[in-house]
Amino acid sequence: MHAIPSPAGRAIGRLAPALGTACVVLALWSLLARSGAVAPGLLPGPGATAAALVAGARDGTLATDLAASLARAGQGFALGAVAGGALGFATGYLPRLSAAVSPLVSFLRPIPAVALVPLATAWFGIGESAKRLLIAYAVLLAVWLYVHDGVSRVPDSYVRAARSLGAPLHRRFTEVLLPAAAPALLAALRYGASVALLALVAAELGGADSGLAYRLQVDGQFLRVDRMFAGLLVLGLLGVAADLVLATAGRRFAHWSAS
Repeated sequence: MHAIPSPAGRAIGRLAPALGTACVVLALWSLLARSGAVAPGLLPGPGATAAALVAGARDGTLATDLAASLARAGQGFALGAVAGGALGFATGYLPRLSAAVSPLVSFLRPIPAVALVPLATAWFGIGESAKRLLIAYAVLLAVWLYVHDGVSRVPDSYVRAARSLGAPLHRRFTEVLLPAAAPALLAALRYGASVALLALVAAELGGADSGLAYRLQVDGQFLRVDRMFAGLLVLGLLGVAADLVLATAGRRFAHWSAS
């Protein structure tokens, strides 16, 4: 008989491919940094990057920047996800509303958040409101697209059957549309989280005195490439962490989803 793997064994088995890839990337990064193909001061190796990360943690700048960026990205993501999800459900369920709103959203989607930084600064100043609204704008458009597509693909027979059984609108939403569109909604949230980090960089470069992207800009002015790599590493790890949290939540609350 085959032994049943323990939960820890299953977790290690799931992480093994990702850990293997990370080891390969670190090895190639180290070899490239030592090869001399790029000037040593312009391509720090993993060790120098880790040292810069530890230095930022010790002097407090990492904690300050991380807290500021997490607050902006988190609040902007929440606002954009709620608005984009609600709009996506509405346009996906109501064809007439979709015909009226979809062209406008399609017009706005190619306009990146970074292009709106000067306008947002002129309207709202360099405070936090402009940054959060820029992030929310980018997340709203990303989430809307996935949710609208997912809801519009729910078979009409599901909704008609629920209506014929006398289910009111709120029950058709919670018991038919929401479960059927759950995979699209979860994909929208995972994609929206990555978009929030992209928009965060644009927002903080538009005027800030703290934050991960702000620190990247300052370090770039002084060619502190090791600190820049450390900041990029933190941004990447934030994206991985957000995706893992949302994927785990998807498996927990929508187990029929393939997330």
